[in-house]
Amino acid sequence: MKTAVLLHNVRSAHNVGSIFRTCDAAGVSRVFLSGYTPTPRDRFDRMQKTIAKTALGAEAFVPWEYRKSPLAVILTLHKAGWRIVGIEQAPDAVDYRKFKSKKPVLFIFGNEVHGVPKSILTKCDAIVEIPMRGKKESLNVSVAAGIILFSAR
Repeated sequence: MKTAVLLHNVRSAHNVGSIFRTCDAAGVSRVFLSGYTPTPRDRFDRMQKTIAKTALGAEAFVPWEYRKSPLAVILTLHKAGWRIVGIEQAPDAVDYRKFKSKKPVLFIFGNEVHGVPKSILTKCDAIVEIPMRGKKESLNVSVAAGIILFSAR
């Protein structure tokens, strides 16, 4: 299954670099970055050292692009036949182990504290979650990305 990732308002460059590395390992076709998510290259085209350090060069192999608003990416891919899937805890979320798709999928990951905004979740075809059994309510976004992306393969 063809997959792409959208990171919206992920604040940590360490998390972005780690997700790039995971995307390379999982065969993700493209990473979209939006909001205030840091990019591998700054506006002066300088390499972001923190992303490069955690990505170990994956940011050079995985195609990526920045869009201020995630809605253009979502709309474009949806029109092209992709399923849009938010990764978030929600009452109507599906356990990631039960999620299947024959179509290409855009997985959306959000901010480390606030998650994927409701304004984006309403544009999703599905919401998928990783059930939590401990006292903490969530995983680090880069860990969650690894679970979701390798499960989708």
